[in-house]
Amino acid sequence: MAIQSPEIQELWHSCQHLARGAGRLLRDHLNTHFRVEYKSNRFDLVTDVDKRSEAYLVESIRRLYPDAGILGEEGGTYQQGSLLWIIDPLDGTVNFAHHLPIFSVSVAVADQNGNVLAGAIYQPMLEELFSAARGKGAFLNETPLHVSDTDSLDRSLLVTGFPYNVAENPNRCIDQFVAFLQKGLPIRRLGSAALDLAYVAAGRFDGFWEVELNPWDVAAGILIVEEAGGIVTTYEGEPHPVIQPSSLVASNGKIHAQMLEVIQRVKVQPLVQQEP
Repeated sequence: MAIQSPEIQELWHSCQHLARGAGRLLRDHLNTHFRVEYKSNRFDLVTDVDKRSEAYLVESIRRLYPDAGILGEEGGTYQQGSLLWIIDPLDGTVNFAHHLPIFSVSVAVADQNGNVLAGAIYQPMLEELFSAARGKGAFLNETPLHVSDTDSLDRSLLVTGFPYNVAENPNRCIDQFVAFLQKGLPIRRLGSAALDLAYVAAGRFDGFWEVELNPWDVAAGILIVEEAGGIVTTYEGEPHPVIQPSSLVASNGKIHAQMLEVIQRVKVQPLVQQEP
């Protein structure tokens, strides 16, 4: 069954409400003592605050939408339903664990075909709520969002991130970074893919690329960028699958082909030699 416009509006408000609620929890715990655990390696962290934030989101969604599925980073459950909530309770855990106030909450909801209907990304330290609903535009709090007008890669400000297994150079992510650096471009590394996407939508960055991102990292951000007039694809320029792990390029649209050209060139001629 297709989700109608009034229902999308309600889902949009729910995304905003949930993101704000979880964000307040993060803000209140940033400068307290909390437990840090390690997952796959020494840089893949989880704190008990991540888990509290996800518990808040899961419990709230279950109360509001008891028949919906939930896909979350810290063990959220998945079940088949007409709606799928995709949540990242704390995007930027390494920053948070070091008391660096650059992190966010990402909440999105998709239909049973994987189409994201609404999403919100909240930066609680700045009280900035980036949100969008399909066909209704993107907003920062109450202000409409628009991507930048920069039409040349040479004049662009870019942002990227690295996976936890960066030392293995997956998909030649180090080579890609070097290739953009060799063009003399300013590149930032915030540590929160959700914020990176939100900032592309807001025109603060002209483009963003990153390898091996998960659905909870990008579901809300992809919709927000697109509703702000930008483009999001895979490294091959194909539509991003959203609910499947994939590499991602997001931009204002005007520099998208130029970014893809740099990334694809690295596939043909690697810059970094792997040690045997």
